Amino acid sequence: ALASLPQVAYIEPNYKVTTSAIVRQQNPPNWGLARISKRKPNVNNYAYDERAGAGSYAYIIDTGIYTAHPDFQGRATFGYSAIANQTGDGNGHGTHVAGIVGSATYGVAKKAQLIAVKVLEDDGTGFTDGVIQGLQWAVSNAQAQGRVKKSVINLSLAGPKSRALKDATNAAVAAGVFVAVAAGNANALVKGFSPANAKDACTVAATDINDNRADYSNFGKLVDIFAPGTGIVSTWKDGKTATLSGTSMASPHVAGLGAYMLSIAAYRTPEEMCKYLKSIATKGAVKNAGITKNKLAYNG
Repeated sequence: ALASLPQVAYIEPNYKVTTSAIVRQQNPPNWGLARISKRKPNVNNYAYDERAGAGSYAYIIDTGIYTAHPDFQGRATFGYSAIANQTGDGNGHGTHVAGIVGSATYGVAKKAQLIAVKVLEDDGTGFTDGVIQGLQWAVSNAQAQGRVKKSVINLSLAGPKSRALKDATNAAVAAGVFVAVAAGNANALVKGFSPANAKDACTVAATDINDNRADYSNFGKLVDIFAPGTGIVSTWKDGKTATLSGTSMASPHVAGLGAYMLSIAAYRTPEEMCKYLKSIATKGAVKNAGITKNKLAYNG
């Protein structure tokens, strides 16, 4: 046999090899993209692996998504609505959030599939039962489609402390889906708000372009990580763009990072993913972090 020949050290299969180029998006319109791909602020390109969330799925639990927006390139679809007779996004918030996760121009994971889970009315309000229905639908759908290990959920919404919503959020994580949650915009301790107080989710506080903790951002020991949240440009209803601020904008940067990592590396459980994102985060960058862990999201 070949292996016994003196000039043969060993034999192995002829493995397939693919490129893993880093793409640079010059002067990205969302400053947050550049910030999460660099250790220092005020840089003007977003460096990312070309796989960019390909094969991953992000469930956007929100006001819906304007799925026809050209910047989604046909990757955004309607999934579920807890609101009677409403399937679109008459508000814009959910479309903006989805754009930060995965639109071509403004998104972290530029090739991810985006699924609209509408749990908030077009005025931006809803109820915990609807949010819980949306969470349960997203997990069931990921299970039915066999893509739990390629899925993330984003919750850019907040309400008062709710055990039911906290439990439902933790249950989604227990099912194997990474969940990013907005810390909330009351400049208060996260522990008083749900779903931000769900300890198994990855709870995200907001920063501004100068790396300050945003003055509106909730804080505290239950926050896992900071991400850009102030003055973020993204997709809007009817095909336009809009600039918004809030922990609602910070959370999808982290949900997008989750989808991005699922496309370029082996599956990590949600707990492992949040831990990993914290381990590679830029340490000590956030001014006025206070008692919150001083870790700013980074894409590795």
